[in-house]
Amino acid sequence: MTKLVDIFCEIPCLTEQSIQLSGIVLQKKWFKAADKRIIGQYLQKFIDYNSEQFKFLGVQPYILGSDQNTRLAFRTSSFIGAIPLRASDTGKQIGDFVVIPRFTVHDRFEDYIEILNLLDAEISPDVIDSLPLASGKNFRPPLYLEAIKFISALEKLTMKKWQKFDNVEKFSNQPTGQINWTKYITNEYKVENRLLFSARTNILSEFHTEYSEIRYVFNLCKDDLLSANTPSRIKNILRNKLSILEERLYHHQPKSTNRITIRSSDIPAVKACKKQANKILNFNLVDSTAWRVDFSDVFEKFIQYIFKAVAKEIGGRLYTNFKFHSRTSRHYSWELKHIEPDAIFQKGDVLVFIDAKYKSNLFNKFDQSEILKEDHRHDLHQIMAYSSFSKTDFKNGFLCYPSNSIEIKSIQYKNGINEVTNTILILGVPLKKDNKKKKKRLIINNLIDLLDT
Repeated sequence: MTKLVDIFCEIPCLTEQSIQLSGIVLQKKWFKAADKRIIGQYLQKFIDYNSEQFKFLGVQPYILGSDQNTRLAFRTSSFIGAIPLRASDTGKQIGDFVVIPRFTVHDRFEDYIEILNLLDAEISPDVIDSLPLASGKNFRPPLYLEAIKFISALEKLTMKKWQKFDNVEKFSNQPTGQINWTKYITNEYKVENRLLFSARTNILSEFHTEYSEIRYVFNLCKDDLLSANTPSRIKNILRNKLSILEERLYHHQPKSTNRITIRSSDIPAVKACKKQANKILNFNLVDSTAWRVDFSDVFEKFIQYIFKAVAKEIGGRLYTNFKFHSRTSRHYSWELKHIEPDAIFQKGDVLVFIDAKYKSNLFNKFDQSEILKEDHRHDLHQIMAYSSFSKTDFKNGFLCYPSNSIEIKSIQYKNGINEVTNTILILGVPLKKDNKKKKKRLIINNLIDLLDT
């Protein structure tokens, strides 16, 4: 059980402004040696002390008010994760700062795992060297995230033939190979043993030591994935896969190990499976340090998945991550060598550009924040820049944000000089697996309207 004293602050990702934490309250709990008369200076020093950690997790802390009314608030981005913090008065470690998924059910990762299985993608946490988390292993990515990746790698491995020479000792009626003469002398006094030679020979087989070690790791993963630690929906998704793999590995006897050797001669499928197996074996040995997961990539793939299904239903073609390369005699160091929309839908002469932004805009529709306005201005200019590559007078683009429910809003920008119109559809999509048909139908209806113009 995580002690509340180990957590400095816990807020969801895509939070525009967290609850404001009173400087006086923080001084009493965390910065006891600080002078409360100048608590604002200690809060600024606290931000400076932990600036690298906050930057890693995509958290923007800022100070509000002054004197005895000084408060601390935070803005979070698309990252979730945890970082350890130091106090500004003593420099010693205090509690952890934790950013959790915005869509939380019974488990922090449950909805995301379903989406990643849908997309055939994976979560890959980034870690950095830091102090161990004060909350220990309670807020690190759970083992089942790594176990799911191992199961995926093992599926690919079992589709290949992985044979190795194993040096085994067996009895032969001919003195060939490496004969164990000591054993022969011990037993040859019996007439029936005189033509039995114990010899070591190399046998090419799938039933070798390394496969047995992989089987051992599979058993560890299976036990964790079917345990109470793993959400029920994820168990139900994986149960069939685990049964199939259990059958494929039925004749392999598990062999306990602390590490599986990765060889340069191993084929890619073997290397990938061994690498992930070692992560499982080392899971409880690695100190819990600062980590993060970026869900903007997941959201981008989710939007591409939906539009692929739309393109398949109404015809047309979807290009994902198509690059527009710059052509010039010399590139400046700060220059973009290419620009890359997340997706382009094409049907006939019509191009519709699609850009996914994992930002909090649709969770704060009526917020007057200048940061939100600047973010949206940047996103709008970007999708309109992509749309400029269309030859038609009517430019079209989808700007996709996460939201609580599926929604869409159309905005038209018209050039009064040449009558060129740019239509931007702001699409809100919940990052959840359900309601796929509703999402698809809404997009189809609006795409058809665009194609008819």
